[in-house]
Amino acid sequence: MSKIIRNIVFLVLFVMLTSMGIHKFYTSIYQINYVPQKKMIQITSRIFIDDLNNALEKRFHTKSFIGTSKETPQEEQAMKTYLAEKFSLKVNGTLKPMSFRSKEIEANVLICYFRITDIPKITKLEIENSALTELNSDQQNIIQANISGEKQSLLLTSENFKGMLK
Repeated sequence: MSKIIRNIVFLVLFVMLTSMGIHKFYTSIYQINYVPQKKMIQITSRIFIDDLNNALEKRFHTKSFIGTSKETPQEEQAMKTYLAEKFSLKVNGTLKPMSFRSKEIEANVLICYFRITDIPKITKLEIENSALTELNSDQQNIIQANISGEKQSLLLTSENFKGMLK
């Protein structure tokens, strides 16, 4: 009897573990915080490094090593260019340039920090984010925003890559 139970448990574990290996999540997270005292929007993005490198390779037609010891300044500049093309914010109807501040690596995720200055008030925030959607139609870019103490979120996809927060 114990052999049967052991075999069933083994079979269930095998099926669960192999099915996990087949499915991959295509998700990035963007946190947007408005700091009224500083008249600033702070943005943090969390993107899987392998997906970002694949997107950079597709866009710039060269091998990319972002987040590794082989990373070059040219690759970092390509990453900045790519993210600026794919992720943008309109504040109160005006497109605002984002300033790249820094990046860090946490496991297999690249965390990038941006900011937009000289924002006295936000009445409307339009977000466009098509990052990584050219790689996989299942890509989801989750936007979490905290504007003047009000928390809001958006789910942007390849079919719906624009959204608005008020």
